[in-house]
Amino acid sequence: MNHLVRLTTDRQRGSATLELAILAPALLLLLGLVVLAGRVQVAAGAVEHAAAVAARDASLARTPAAAQATGTVAVDRELTAQNLRCAPVTVVIDTSGFAAPVGQPATVTATIACTVSFADLALPGLPGARTLTAHATSPLDSWRTR
Repeated sequence: MNHLVRLTTDRQRGSATLELAILAPALLLLLGLVVLAGRVQVAAGAVEHAAAVAARDASLARTPAAAQATGTVAVDRELTAQNLRCAPVTVVIDTSGFAAPVGQPATVTATIACTVSFADLALPGLPGARTLTAHATSPLDSWRTR
């Protein structure tokens, strides 16, 4: 009986190490995917926030040129504050609402496209970058001179 117990124990020797060697890469890949998903969500939130701030700041400007400049500066400021590095970042401020006559409702729209790199994660088979896009609209004061 003692001989049978020893034979079974000898067969089990080293199996935990083998299981760990097989499971470790899969667990690391799963952890990498969780980190990637979190970074995409944080970056998307930062881009949406920057678009909202840009649209609001641009709607407070007095001229279309000032709205363009103010919106672009706001995007740079907000993305820097969120520590989000985009390569490249595209900012489009639609100031066509400034052409509306006083008393008519009008808006300013900010559109941001930000390409975020995930190359530092080095996950095999996954893209190294993703382009995130956000749109935000802010109303112009209908009774303010434009």
